[in-house]
Amino acid sequence: MSEQKNLLSLRNIHKAFGGVIAIQDFSLDLKAGEIVALVGDNGAGKSTLIKIISGVYTPTSGDIELDGEAISFRDASTARAKGIEVVYQDLALADQQPVFMNMFLGRELTKPPFGLLDKQRMREESQQLVDELDVRIPSAASTISELSGGQRQGIAIARATHWASKLVLLDEPTAALGVAETARVEDQIAKLKEKNLAILIISHSLDQVFKLSDRICVLRRGKQIGVRETKNTDKNEIVSMITGVA
Repeated sequence: MSEQKNLLSLRNIHKAFGGVIAIQDFSLDLKAGEIVALVGDNGAGKSTLIKIISGVYTPTSGDIELDGEAISFRDASTARAKGIEVVYQDLALADQQPVFMNMFLGRELTKPPFGLLDKQRMREESQQLVDELDVRIPSAASTISELSGGQRQGIAIARATHWASKLVLLDEPTAALGVAETARVEDQIAKLKEKNLAILIISHSLDQVFKLSDRICVLRRGKQIGVRETKNTDKNEIVSMITGVA
């Protein structure tokens, strides 16, 4: 993987909210077809970092490069336009709308000459995508409120996959799911690698981290403690890095 060029590079990222330092001197490279896990206790700065990469927050200082070019995201829509998608814990789905409308939320397809919604095309494209990712739902016309937690998570990941051309950020994607649904969502995440996307995942489950990731980046109180190749470390080392207790 070392011969691949970096898709996203973060250099000396610093983020302060007034006098509170949330992220201090953070650097990380992400490559296409790679899953990097971001781990640390609550308050370590993981979600802040996701929001910086996705354009929600602007770093106080530091540099971001995408495909080797310096970039500054004015807002989340700028990051989305550059191929970066996020799946947050709250999923950001419209419960009373069907799956296909959620897939195209804010990006609805229309047909000439009057700009009416092209529901058939959105439904067909959505069905194709959920079939590809093996999201088991009755159909793309199903209403979100009728689906289980795992199915909703699957839809959120499928939507991110559909629109992301570079990077998918996953913030605790299985936190509220049972064992079987977690396994299905983990299978979906693994399939994102096949699409040659870069994936950054926040997870409290070290079992999940070791199952899915290629590398593990540890944060503690806003500081980057280190990055390890998953195959060359173990849970004891990662826990020691997270807690600061050898």
